[in-house]
Amino acid sequence: MADTAATPSPDQSDAIGSAAREQLKQFVARIERLEEEKAGIAADIKEVYAEAKSFGYDTKVLRKVISIRKQDRHEREEQEALLELYLGAVGE
Repeated sequence: MADTAATPSPDQSDAIGSAAREQLKQFVARIERLEEEKAGIAADIKEVYAEAKSFGYDTKVLRKVISIRKQDRHEREEQEALLELYLGAVGE
């Protein structure tokens, strides 16, 4: 006696209705388009960092500034206090 559950049907798309299949295709297309846009934006950001570097700015520090500006003030102050505490504890 063969186990039919272990053997997939030749066309798995039959398991999804046509409306659901079309909706799934639209989701995939949107995600792919957004991924392309994201790659383009990442390339643009990389160019801006390269330009800043060509003007003599330290891009590592610039990235840190961007990171800090994303935090809310309270979170940033809390991290700075912990940093000072830890540095004090290790003698820096």
